[in-house]
Amino acid sequence: MAALALSAPSAQTTITPDPNKYTPAQDVQIGREAADEARRQLPMLDDDRVDEYVEDVGEELVEAIPAELRHAGFRYTFDVVNMREINAFALPGGPMFLNRGMIEAATTEAEMAGVMAHEIAHVALRHGTAQASKAHTPAVLGTIGQIIGGVLGGTVGGVVGLGSQIGATAWITKYTREYERQADLLGAQIMARVGYDPRAMASMFQTIEQQGGRGGPEWLSSHPNPGNRAAAINQEAAMLRVQGNANTGQFASVRQRLAGMPSASTAEQVARGQARGDRRPAGTGGRAVVRVDPPARQLRPHRPASFLRVSVPANWDAVSSDDGGVTYAPEGAFFEADGRTAFTHGVQFGVAQGSGNLQRDTQQLVQSLARSNPDLRSGGSIRRDTVGGRQGLTAPLSNVSDVTGQREYVALSTTRLRDGSLLYMVGVAPQSEAGTYETAFRRVRQSLQIADR
Repeated sequence: MAALALSAPSAQTTITPDPNKYTPAQDVQIGREAADEARRQLPMLDDDRVDEYVEDVGEELVEAIPAELRHAGFRYTFDVVNMREINAFALPGGPMFLNRGMIEAATTEAEMAGVMAHEIAHVALRHGTAQASKAHTPAVLGTIGQIIGGVLGGTVGGVVGLGSQIGATAWITKYTREYERQADLLGAQIMARVGYDPRAMASMFQTIEQQGGRGGPEWLSSHPNPGNRAAAINQEAAMLRVQGNANTGQFASVRQRLAGMPSASTAEQVARGQARGDRRPAGTGGRAVVRVDPPARQLRPHRPASFLRVSVPANWDAVSSDDGGVTYAPEGAFFEADGRTAFTHGVQFGVAQGSGNLQRDTQQLVQSLARSNPDLRSGGSIRRDTVGGRQGLTAPLSNVSDVTGQREYVALSTTRLRDGSLLYMVGVAPQSEAGTYETAFRRVRQSLQIADR
């Protein structure tokens, strides 16, 4: 496609950053701490395909920041939040968070890029700390944890207002209209230098206003309209030349991918979940950060069935599963929501129908597990093993946790019972803890005693 033709270019608007008593290094530190907390508290989408696409668009925009507004140490990152609201915010030093709802509200890649360019402009102009400088806010670095704690303290308003509270404006309720004007104009200039029509930014902001409902979208609560916003952006666009065509051609396929996913959480759902202390499976609106004690070295005997004895780490407790099996897991690792159960650490025992052929029955069981766990993958070759003193098989698998959204290690061990059915043990742990838990799983397998005669 040929480059878009705008009117003949003349001088673009010159934007001079305000005085700032904070150093760029302090911007980086403030933003890093706030971003870490945001990633812990918000439901991240954690989809490689979508994340990589947004990162690619963001990195191209960052390359177009004027040289005089580049700051050593700034690192622009781009995370997609699995929330329905039309919102986005950027933090000092470069971290940006873009709601899934913002992507879904855009009709073109250029419209999405317009929001991102606007947020990048806020960071490059250091609006957050410049605003804090004007407010004479003391000890910003020392209170960032308290600020985040207040923002994400579990109230609906706290999470809904995240963009206005953390979005480089944690110390003043929202950006000034002058800073919004500057971000609009610099964002438009960045878009043109990359190869996007800046008028798409104006159309996206009109969409945001139209879709925001009676109270207005959250993005506008932290990014107030400076007045005649669309007209001002279009006027700036008339002074710019779009340099090439930045469109990646991937926007439609990414939108289609999002449409095939479970619905995103609303800010109210996230806030209420935090108020209850919920850590919910992904399909019901959350991503959890799960921390449990490591497996105890001491084992404690259990009888999950009349014919079966097993010893598991002493700090694991028995929990009945929704499929009739029995799970042993440490405190904080077992979850129930909307009729579903999931566990992040531990083992589950069950019995499945079998044909008497261990290899075939194990493969069928893996296929059955994959139907309810679409991200389940083989983690290596099935190996011969001893399970309860009998010939068995162990299949290393990989999955994406329903609870954390992160990759997890799964060890499936099987052996035949006298009636031809299949006894199985499924061990689960985060991939990062696989070494520790594989040792625990092996000790549990070795402790099995089967008496099914």
